[in-house]
Amino acid sequence: MTDETTPAPAEEQAPDMSERRPSALRQIVEFILTLAVAFLVAQAVRTWVIQPFVVPTGSMLPTIQLSDQVLANKFIYRFTAAHRGDIVVLDDPDGKVTTLIKRVIAMGGQTVDLQNGKVVVNGGALDEPYTHGLPSIPLQGSSITFPYKVPADSVWVMGDNRTDSQDSRWFGAVPMSSVHGRAFFIYWPWSRIGPLS
Repeated sequence: MTDETTPAPAEEQAPDMSERRPSALRQIVEFILTLAVAFLVAQAVRTWVIQPFVVPTGSMLPTIQLSDQVLANKFIYRFTAAHRGDIVVLDDPDGKVTTLIKRVIAMGGQTVDLQNGKVVVNGGALDEPYTHGLPSIPLQGSSITFPYKVPADSVWVMGDNRTDSQDSRWFGAVPMSSVHGRAFFIYWPWSRIGPLS
């Protein structure tokens, strides 16, 4: 008769925590990669989708105040044409500041005239409540003559503050290639946060 003995159970081994927990180096690398991806996404959004701008002048008073910070939709004009009333961010044709913000008044192919303090487009005087009654008159010293036909793929822009705005009355129509996008929202200061119209 043989003596059968039950083999002793193997010792339970404690789980190796180094296998479960990522190393400190790995955590640092993951954090850096996450930051890099977030930065690249933010840059892509800023370049092609939405970009913040600081308003450099008072030419859009009272709609937009000097130093208001606005968001501009940068991709909208890839899919649709500019419309009268759009508030756009554009390169300053004179190069005095980096960018300007103005309102689109007329598009390519339309004829602009200034008569009795009113803007006339294709023979019809515009109703412009955003000017608060300020007259729209030619700017002294400008070489722009009226009536003025807006070239194709361009827009005629003017500031809402008609008596203190250097706009298309000074530098003429602006090619759409110089327009960065449509401003749609004031995000700073908090007291003025809200959509633009």
